[in-house]
Amino acid sequence: MDPRTERLQHVTRRHFLREMPAGLGAVALASLLNDGAQARDRSSGDPMALRPPHFAPKAKNVIYLHMSGAPPHLDLFDYKPALVKHSGQDCPDRFLEGRRFAFTSGTPKLLGTPRTFAPRGESGIWMSDAIPRLHDVADEICLVKSMYTEQFNHAPAELLLFTGSPRQGRPSFGSWVTYGLGSESQDLPGFVVLISSGVQPSAGQGAWGSGFLPSVYQGVQCRSKGDPVLYVSDPPGMDRSLRRRSLDTLNELNALQAEELGHPETSTRIAQYELAYRMQMSVPEVMDISRESPTTIDAYGAQPGAASFANNCLLARRLVEQGVRYVQLFDWGWDFHGTGPGEDLRDGLTNKCATMDRPVAALIKDLKARGLLDETLVIWSGEFGRTPFREGRTSGGNILGRDHYPDCFAIFMAGGGVRPGYSHGETDELGFSIVEKPVHVHDLQATILHQLGFDHERLTYRFQGRDFRLTDVHGHVVDELLA
Repeated sequence: MDPRTERLQHVTRRHFLREMPAGLGAVALASLLNDGAQARDRSSGDPMALRPPHFAPKAKNVIYLHMSGAPPHLDLFDYKPALVKHSGQDCPDRFLEGRRFAFTSGTPKLLGTPRTFAPRGESGIWMSDAIPRLHDVADEICLVKSMYTEQFNHAPAELLLFTGSPRQGRPSFGSWVTYGLGSESQDLPGFVVLISSGVQPSAGQGAWGSGFLPSVYQGVQCRSKGDPVLYVSDPPGMDRSLRRRSLDTLNELNALQAEELGHPETSTRIAQYELAYRMQMSVPEVMDISRESPTTIDAYGAQPGAASFANNCLLARRLVEQGVRYVQLFDWGWDFHGTGPGEDLRDGLTNKCATMDRPVAALIKDLKARGLLDETLVIWSGEFGRTPFREGRTSGGNILGRDHYPDCFAIFMAGGGVRPGYSHGETDELGFSIVEKPVHVHDLQATILHQLGFDHERLTYRFQGRDFRLTDVHGHVVDELLA
């Protein structure tokens, strides 16, 4: 909605309540101020109040698991026997013409996977031996082997995936979702970000920023070790009652400014101050995974008090259980060029997958056991794929690695109304091109929004004279992915 129109509606409703006889005005105002989530309305000044989607959703929440650096899909999900057969041979010229690569030039050598593949589950989805725990949930996942993008460097590819544009400044996926739906939780952020492996994604905070949307919709980064949220604790010398009196005074000043100027960031400021105050009590509790049973902690491979992807997967389940709308996990270390032992497609990939495979499988099983999988959409992806040949800089060594490749990659989803036990799309026999059912990044965005109850063409925000949307001017819902 145009923010100016939203402001006019807000003023009109408030004027109506103020001017009507006391009986009706008091009843309506009491309803607006009711603590129940169903009574929260954005005309009351709460930008995170619930807002209905365009149609009945299949999913209420999203957990997005991003493997930052782009996992080698040919060694995990897209088995190519012909590539194995011709491994070590020169790459045919027809596959190289007109293509640019990040670190490879000349004529590279084809690289068949060193991993062992087999069909898994009753659905028969092919998976490699690098991800043994995910074999157990093969019949829950919807695998897409025909993803593609235009970006072959990490930062622009991640920005395109999460904001719809390869350049900084657009709202992120979670920001669009919380702008469109609001949050079911009054004591936790609607959009939470968790980072593991010690490095932020290449796209930086733009991957969870609010862009030109009001800043209340940006992701809140939480930590599984130390203070859960930086700067949310009371400073030395300020107790709880003093903080409350300070916020009340600030809110009175902000309310005066909101009344006079009507700027959306003033409402954002009020909402964020109040949320931070409530978070001081709610966040430490929900972020304390030691409250989980030893069996659950062991299933994820989590360690209370530590910082890890496993901890973050368990936290993601706890957060959606408490009404957080969108949880975004970033795990660095999936850039398998072969520049060191940790980037080798043999032991290096085995070791990296061991940190991911167990907690992701546990998350899917845990959500299902708790009755949350049907309403929670889990997405696992990188930002692009890897080449079917050896990376140019490392092609002469003993360490096997692959270069960046935007033309083909694989992702999977689970729950949230997507089709379980299904493999979508195909690439050619060597893995260079999509030959069946291509899915662009914008198509993925449109499909995820559809599961949340949105027509992606109608979820818009007017900025600089035109309506913007996550999918820009592209994208279509891939119906075959839906249950």
